Amino acid sequence: MRSRDPYFDNAKFLLVTLVVIGHSWTLVPAGPVQSWLYDALYAWHVPAFVLITGYLSRNFSWTRAKLWGLVRTVAVPYVIFEGLLAWYRHTIGGVDFHHLWADPHWPMWYLSALFFWRLATPVFRRIPAPVLVAVVLSLTGGLWAGQIADAARIFGLLPFFVLGLRMRPEHWDLLRRPRLRRAALVTLGVILVAAFFAVGRLSTEWLYYRSRYSIMGAGPLDGIGIRFVVLMIGLAGALAFFTLVPRQQSALSVRGRATLEVYLCHGFVVVTVLYSAFPTWAAAHTVTALAVTTVGAITLSASLAAPMVADRLRALTDPLGRIGSAEGRARVASYRTPAGPLPHPRSTIPVLVGDKISHPAQGEGHQPVAAHADRAER
Repeated sequence: MRSRDPYFDNAKFLLVTLVVIGHSWTLVPAGPVQSWLYDALYAWHVPAFVLITGYLSRNFSWTRAKLWGLVRTVAVPYVIFEGLLAWYRHTIGGVDFHHLWADPHWPMWYLSALFFWRLATPVFRRIPAPVLVAVVLSLTGGLWAGQIADAARIFGLLPFFVLGLRMRPEHWDLLRRPRLRRAALVTLGVILVAAFFAVGRLSTEWLYYRSRYSIMGAGPLDGIGIRFVVLMIGLAGALAFFTLVPRQQSALSVRGRATLEVYLCHGFVVVTVLYSAFPTWAAAHTVTALAVTTVGAITLSASLAAPMVADRLRALTDPLGRIGSAEGRARVASYRTPAGPLPHPRSTIPVLVGDKISHPAQGEGHQPVAAHADRAER
């Protein structure tokens, strides 16, 4: 039986924690420091999540068991949490939504994209030059892709998913060589510097892969060129991140088995804080607020991924999972015995990530922080 590699669990937990941090930073009014750090993070951490998702999806096939797993762990949670989060945001903030479920809102886009990416996996495993095909679809998708099922992001981020599909264990071994760590730090440093100079010059919208080029004020050729550069930056940052991920079994590894619970549930906490007095305080204490939200996000992610919490949240994130099944008992046992290599169940729970929170500035009710209006999610 294959042993579970803690490296991938470590990477998953670190990435989902970065998701929570990024969403928490939107509680701080957009300014030079906030925009700089936010853009530097979003330049690569979404591509990194999509890439590792592709790698963990490489065994997907159109069998009855795999298709049922896709429905159970992606489609069903999407239906549940798309409704729950929309209801909560309407209740607490008066936000109204149109085309619910057809047009995923806030973090739910990733479940929609993952559903279609995995369905397409057998195709991209068989066609020639799949990465090149995915790049072409990404570059041209910005010309026509729309918002239904978040098609724009499905095509925009497709190259990272397909690249993950094509990666093999020996590729990860190359990335994990200690001698590459200095180069990885330099790469992330260069991205950080580039993001500083890009603030005010390049819209953050490019990092979401969700809008047509024309909407962002670019012509077809300029849009394709910018999209290609953004793809290359995302790839460089993602590979640098994976080079720096620790390989050893640790508390990160245990929590890395609950990324879905963290991803789907942290938004309720962020939305609650959004409609509190915190944004008003943050507007007057920007740097301190960034530090507070960062620490709070790390704490929230670690708490939601704690075994006892994640086990209970799974009633919502995987309500159709077989209670008392051998797979379920093995998963619970793995939480309670973190030391040493563990049996690696078939990968059905997706690796996930999202983007900025939707603020109700554009016809969605009261806006607690007006400075966020120009960055509102639909």
